[in-house]
Amino acid sequence: MILRILAVLALLYGIGFAIFLKTIPAPLDGPRTDAIVVLTGGAGRIDRGLALLKAHAGQRMLISGVAPEVTPGELAHEYRVSPALFHCCIDLGHEAVDTRSNADETADWVRDHRYKSVRLVTSDWHLARAKLELVNALDGDASVIGDGVQSSPRYAVLIGEYNKLLVRRAALLIGTAK
Repeated sequence: MILRILAVLALLYGIGFAIFLKTIPAPLDGPRTDAIVVLTGGAGRIDRGLALLKAHAGQRMLISGVAPEVTPGELAHEYRVSPALFHCCIDLGHEAVDTRSNADETADWVRDHRYKSVRLVTSDWHLARAKLELVNALDGDASVIGDGVQSSPRYAVLIGEYNKLLVRRAALLIGTAK
């Protein structure tokens, strides 16, 4: 009996992982949002956010999870954009250290600016959990659309991310998480 239960659980896990892989999002061509939020930590994320901002896909952008010592001028130089763009339209969030704190930092920023729609930019494999966290942190105050930056993660990264997503969904479902 125990063996059958374990086999069913393994089958459900495998099916869920296959769905996770099949639904990894791509960059989004689509609606304009009030704000763009980029989570640091992966190649191409800030580039994608800057391209969206320049294309007027949002009014303002938050880059969440920036190291405290990094300045807007340094980022403007590194990404070859005008410092004026950072001055007018980009905020740096220095508080976040992980996906949950990215969501909290972003939710505070969204509420402070009274935005009602957010485009969340992060790596394609990370988007499902990041969006789950942000939607939870916003608690209905704004809508969130995901914009996945294409990447080529190792298989171990995908399994780890899927496991984190399952654990976080379970925690939210049973009410043991904020």
